[in-house]
Amino acid sequence: MNSIELFAGGGGLALGVSNAGFSHSLMVEWDSCSTRTLHANSNNFKLTGDSGGCLFCGDVRDLDFRQYEGSVDLLSGGPPCQPFSIGGKAQAYNDKRDMFPEAARALAEIRPRAFIFENVKGLLRKSFADYFEYIILQLTYPTIVRRSDEAWVSHLGRLEAHHTDAHRVDDLVYNVVFRLVNAADYGIPQKRERVFIVGFRNDISARYSFPEATHSRQALVYEQYVTGEYWERHGLPRPKMKTGEGVLALDSYQKPWVTVRDAFVGLSVDDGRQVVSVKGKVYTGHTGSNLDEPSKTIKAGAHGVPGGENMYIDDSGQARHFSVREAARIQTFPDNYLFPCSWTEAMRQIGNAVPVKLANIVAGSVKKMLNGNF
Repeated sequence: MNSIELFAGGGGLALGVSNAGFSHSLMVEWDSCSTRTLHANSNNFKLTGDSGGCLFCGDVRDLDFRQYEGSVDLLSGGPPCQPFSIGGKAQAYNDKRDMFPEAARALAEIRPRAFIFENVKGLLRKSFADYFEYIILQLTYPTIVRRSDEAWVSHLGRLEAHHTDAHRVDDLVYNVVFRLVNAADYGIPQKRERVFIVGFRNDISARYSFPEATHSRQALVYEQYVTGEYWERHGLPRPKMKTGEGVLALDSYQKPWVTVRDAFVGLSVDDGRQVVSVKGKVYTGHTGSNLDEPSKTIKAGAHGVPGGENMYIDDSGQARHFSVREAARIQTFPDNYLFPCSWTEAMRQIGNAVPVKLANIVAGSVKKMLNGNF
């Protein structure tokens, strides 16, 4: 099955989609440093041609996608999150980086059988409720285009009127669902909440729902403080249970959350873990991640990130900033995935990425529907 990736960044979502069995006809990214990373890892992706023809470094607004109409099964991408990020100015539709209209245009021109878009949890905040509805309706009816002199609220009104018209005649429609998911619940060593928006063209027979969570915090606590298997696996003495921790009955089908310590297994000094990882400072509100839990959300920055999301506390009690390879492990990039750039730039790309394993799980679930397995 063929796919096109928009807003590819450092390649986390694209790699997960490739691992799910899709072949990229095109990958689009405007940032030259990120594109250099994509080129350096072209062998990790399933490309339908050579990297020079499949990897486009430029503005998505400059592309005419109509040449791909009828040949693409999946359109995927992570439109820039800064317009909706809690850590940013949150200007949404007033932010020039809002690329959801371009995602809708690509849908209208490519007409893929399905799509996957990912964004930050902030997209669901109450102050964005109207605009989020607008995003969903644009993706549902991508050929109902906003006029050049039309305010987005007026366009939203037209989309609402069309959506509720029992006698409407549709050119192109997608059945759209969204879900806020925590990456840790799917075996990623990171507490990362993100919104996934998935749609299927309405001529596709698909009874889709998001994959069920496979891992839980409760299962981790059970393994740590009831059976002690977690500490035995890492060759460590079992500590006393934390005050107020408590252990409830375990759902047998769930696996334990994957921790930072789990993610670091097999990572040696030769991998650059201790050479590149540097000391950090702990202070109020900047505490770093616990080795024996999934990490805090990796952010797009190397130092000074609120909450200490890009550092952890080692066994000696010292705060250390994640090295590039450590952060890549947290985001489930394979160890052979290269970031041919500075530490700060690599951390930006890693922090902006979709965890590869989570992308693979979501893309795999979409592929099953496209294959008629539901």
